[in-house]
Amino acid sequence: WILIHTIYHVRKQGYENIPDEGPALLVCNHVSYVDPMIIAGCIRRPVRFVMYYKIYDMPLIHFVFKTARAIPIAGAYEDRELMEKSFIDIAQALKDGDLVCIFPEGSITRNGDINRFKSGIKRALKTTSVPVIPMALNGLWGSAFSRQKRFILWRLGYGFRARINLAIGPAVPPEQATPELMEQQVKALRGDRK
Repeated sequence: WILIHTIYHVRKQGYENIPDEGPALLVCNHVSYVDPMIIAGCIRRPVRFVMYYKIYDMPLIHFVFKTARAIPIAGAYEDRELMEKSFIDIAQALKDGDLVCIFPEGSITRNGDINRFKSGIKRALKTTSVPVIPMALNGLWGSAFSRQKRFILWRLGYGFRARINLAIGPAVPPEQATPELMEQQVKALRGDRK
């Protein structure tokens, strides 16, 4: 929390939409490498993040992700067995009453726009019926941790104390939470600012 609020000026809207207890699937656009830290710094409850397994397994930071109980995932073309295990772990986390956050674009944006949402939302809800909460980050595109430029060292000072926003929308019933609808809701929450 202290680190994120030192680097960025974070404003959150709609925090009342996060339940005080019980499970929910949080769905957010993916702008930068620090999106999970910003979300975790804005939400008082612990959040379990679903993240790309190659980042999860990075030697210097693997311990942090494991301690935070992140759920590693791979694409079916990379490791179908791990992908299936990931959705089993997501379902179990939701059954245990946890908040689970997914980035349904599947990767960090390369141009600041929100990419098409993939079917992970439907897969995550296949065996558990929990509310789905749309969230949107804006103000991070072009920061040191986005993919706007190639080399992070060139832009470490850029975006320091930038104003970013986390907008949290009302929960959507699981039977209505299609990837298309959630993408529309996240886009509406984000607005025009990247």
